[in-house]
Amino acid sequence: MRAVTLNSVPQTPSVADVPTPQPEAGEVLVKVAVSSINGFDAATAAGYLQGAMEHRFPLVVGKDFAGTVEALGEGVEGFTVGQAVFGVVMKPFLGTGSLAQYVTVSAGYGIAPIPDGLTVEEAGALGLAGTAALDSLNAVALVRGETVLISGATGGVGALAVQLAAARGARVIATARPGAEADFVTGLTDAAIHVVDFSGDLPAQVRALAPEGVDAVLHLAGDGAGLASLLRPGGRLASTIGLTADAVEGSGVTVHSIMADTNARTLTALAAQAASGALRVPVTATYPLEQAPQAFAAFGAGALGKLAVTCS
Repeated sequence: MRAVTLNSVPQTPSVADVPTPQPEAGEVLVKVAVSSINGFDAATAAGYLQGAMEHRFPLVVGKDFAGTVEALGEGVEGFTVGQAVFGVVMKPFLGTGSLAQYVTVSAGYGIAPIPDGLTVEEAGALGLAGTAALDSLNAVALVRGETVLISGATGGVGALAVQLAAARGARVIATARPGAEADFVTGLTDAAIHVVDFSGDLPAQVRALAPEGVDAVLHLAGDGAGLASLLRPGGRLASTIGLTADAVEGSGVTVHSIMADTNARTLTALAAQAASGALRVPVTATYPLEQAPQAFAAFGAGALGKLAVTCS
């Protein structure tokens, strides 16, 4: 099969032929229709996960997938061949990812049916970013009427978090440069979104909107300690990029480090919201598998929203 691979790290991903995987006991073989690029994939290629996870080369990258069940491993129940499914590859090692024509995944975790009303392209870009956004908002226990600052609002996680936060009735302050980035963020939802320019005096802009500090921060990009200083006393911060409580010690704020828990319940809930139109999966460009290296380059250059990759 064709797949996006790394022969070492750090390395620019390339497309190559690798053996088609076979499902082991408890696994599902999925024929991948669509995947997408995530920060995790870019970090893998950059070598940032060396020492943190086992790397098996040639390493097929990719976390998100959407497609159809091709085969069932021994003991698998609850899925049928030909069924439309989506989810996130969650294995204790790196090497058998989803930016490929086929992928094997556990039948018990990280996979859910695609509901009617959700396109395969949307499903293939939803899993990891959607879960990270939802888990972040749940970690800070954001409720109606509170003010949340979302740093990194133009990326896949941020664009989904903006919508989910607004749907909870929160007041959303989102970081974006003026122009196309700001227009992208404000166009995500009918709710009023306050955009602040992270390339300018961010603290002054945020303080002008929230003089006593914001209730919560989603740290998806930028200087976490600096963002924490914009919280009110007792505020909460969720970080998907490694900020810990040690970095803001003595500040009186609570820090949650987020590792997306892509269980079937969360995936199903996100898919239902997207299928109903309540949540828009912000796919801004789609690349064929053979052009996946260009998709990685665009991601690294700061592309807006989600970049999808068609795999079959």
